Amino acid sequence: MSVQNVPTRGEKPVRVPEPGTLVVDTSCGDRVGEFRGPAGPYWSLRPICGGTEWEAEPEHVRPADASERLHAENARCNARSSRGALL
Repeated sequence: MSVQNVPTRGEKPVRVPEPGTLVVDTSCGDRVGEFRGPAGPYWSLRPICGGTEWEAEPEHVRPADASERLHAENARCNARSSRGALL
């Protein structure tokens, strides 16, 4: 598991999270997504309950805190349950 630092326009480099890490895009109303990987100068994020991936500038992305992770995981389970994916 390697962690990379990516230079940004800001003062310090941003740590690249591991794929699958839950993060928050602060430029998108604190939207929680799953980090998929770098996409050029942006990071590719996937909605927790499915849908279209979006790209975010690394300086606007932060790790999700415990409360945000719990809320996101609960939403994912509820979405899967309502589609009959869980038995």
